[in-house]
Amino acid sequence: MTLSASAENSVDIREARARSLAAKYANATPSEILDVAINEEFVDEITLVSSFGAESAVLLHLVAQVAPDTPVLFIDTGKHFAQTPIYRRKLARQLGLTNVIDLKPATDEAAEIDPDGSLWQSDTDACCTLRKVRPLNKALDGYSAWITGRKQFHGGARVHLPVFEFKGTHFKVNPIVSWKPEDVDTYFKAHDLPPHPLVEQGFPSIGCWPCTHPVAPGDDVRAGRWRGQSKTECGIHRS
Repeated sequence: MTLSASAENSVDIREARARSLAAKYANATPSEILDVAINEEFVDEITLVSSFGAESAVLLHLVAQVAPDTPVLFIDTGKHFAQTPIYRRKLARQLGLTNVIDLKPATDEAAEIDPDGSLWQSDTDACCTLRKVRPLNKALDGYSAWITGRKQFHGGARVHLPVFEFKGTHFKVNPIVSWKPEDVDTYFKAHDLPPHPLVEQGFPSIGCWPCTHPVAPGDDVRAGRWRGQSKTECGIHRS
């Protein structure tokens, strides 16, 4: 399907807006970026999407300092490690986040596409689409922008991420994109944030249990995700 001239023009305008914001706030602090995004640029139109994973507490804490009532979308795939939902509830309560929303795959779709819950064994892309991409896309219909915790040091397609971008139909705000692993560690310690229980077991990046493995010291932080496959992203950040 091709875009109409008016639709293409609208996309061009939003892409230009994102580039302008990215240039203006390239050297701003994460708190400044969040304040601008939440309280100026996308008032009542922005959400934070969080996996409540290994590094998530940092961004959640930053957002809680700016606007604790910011909607936080947690994609409950039904395939998380048992520790993750427990951590999600504990962290939200500790940080004072008042608007955490759990997203789940549609019951009828799951029953039709993955009736026995084994889709991940044959088609990880289809499993991610069912359990992550579709629920999130539906939830994002009510917003024009979303906040992510992606960082350039994660590698792959994330190496050149800007602070603000426009992809597909939404603006994305990446307030800690330039942070290094030591910055994350320092913030955790400075604010006494509880780590995800699996971090000490060798999981620097945590997704669903079938497709997440611990990594050896010195390995890429996302080396344990979809191990043995060319897949590096679940699909929610594709254009």
